[in-house]
Amino acid sequence: MSFYRSAVFGIKGLSEYTRSGFESAAKEFNHTDIEVDLTDTHVMITGANSGIGKVTALECAKRQAHVYMVCRDELRGKEAQEEIIYKSNNHNVELHICDLSQPKDVLKFTKEFVQSKKPLNILCNNAGCMINERQLIDNEYEANFATNTLGTYILTTNLIPVLTNNLPARVFTTSSGGMYISRLDPDDLNSTQMSSFKGDLVYSQNKRQQVVMMERLAQRYSSIFFASWHPGWVDTPALRSAMPSFYAKMQTRLRTPEQGAYTLVWLCCLKDIANRYINGEFFQDRTVVSKHLPLAWTKSSNEEEERFMNNLDEICNKYAR
Repeated sequence: MSFYRSAVFGIKGLSEYTRSGFESAAKEFNHTDIEVDLTDTHVMITGANSGIGKVTALECAKRQAHVYMVCRDELRGKEAQEEIIYKSNNHNVELHICDLSQPKDVLKFTKEFVQSKKPLNILCNNAGCMINERQLIDNEYEANFATNTLGTYILTTNLIPVLTNNLPARVFTTSSGGMYISRLDPDDLNSTQMSSFKGDLVYSQNKRQQVVMMERLAQRYSSIFFASWHPGWVDTPALRSAMPSFYAKMQTRLRTPEQGAYTLVWLCCLKDIANRYINGEFFQDRTVVSKHLPLAWTKSSNEEEERFMNNLDEICNKYAR
């Protein structure tokens, strides 16, 4: 990571990613875009028991969508489900338990969901983590990568048949502006080349991986609309636990979960999204933005991106056997 990237990202963040940044951007929002009826729209949201995921689940339920909440913790998931049903007066809110950090668990969940023949129109890959100490999943995969990248990839690719059968379909992945400081590393998926493990840099790389993943899946499955997006700096339980010093400095300037979720809710509501935007775009505050900082040298080659996707496919195929 270069000093230049870090400095430019910091300036950009203070200007755009804070609560005041949202309030400034919101002046240009067309609020009628989200005044829609989502009856007969089936939306799956991972990490739906708190923060951005919970707000998105509630807003979709209020608009009469059929919501599939995918949560790791059954107790917290059940509490959130009951609250969403009560506030939305919509009983079509299902709770599914799946730990995105466990590839076998994700594979089992997707297999059962496909077999259930339930429809799915929108997949919101929102669950994520930033673990600041090296941990391994299955004694092989670094935990941040396993959750943020591998789990998202297994979930998405295994649900492609269901999405294809329920067109128009779309997939949205919650990335982060933190990806701006990272260039894709297609091979060191476990971050073993780091001299010392830094969770924030691993997270940044994962978020870059997610953006590339959405671009590449948009090319592979062109009938489905894919996009990644950045919610800004949001006051969520995940941020408080993963970045306590950052939270302490910025807590009065952080966006609320409602402000953070606003773009994802808008993406779910936008009826003609495939006609208005190019497949694979990156959104921030309901606007397409660049995936790279100017002069930051973070763009990867086609060969590197293909190698990254092939590496993911090889891992997935190993679990599928």
